[in-house]
Amino acid sequence: MSRALVVLAQRGVAAEAAARESLNTAYRRFMSEADPERKDEAGKDLIRAIFGKDAIAEDSIL
Repeated sequence: MSRALVVLAQRGVAAEAAARESLNTAYRRFMSEADPERKDEAGKDLIRAIFGKDAIAEDSIL
C-alpha cells in the first residue's frame, strides 16, 4: 500500500513539473512573439496551458 502511494506521489510531482514547464514555455513564446497572427495563436496556447485544452470555445458556425 505505501509503495503505491509513493509511486502515485511521484507521478503527481512529475505531472506538476511538466505542467509548469509547459506554462513557462507558452508564456515565453507569447511574450517574445512580434507577429500579430502568431502572437494570437501563442496567446491561445497560453490560455490553454493555464485553463486546459478546452478553455477556448471555437465558433463552428460560419
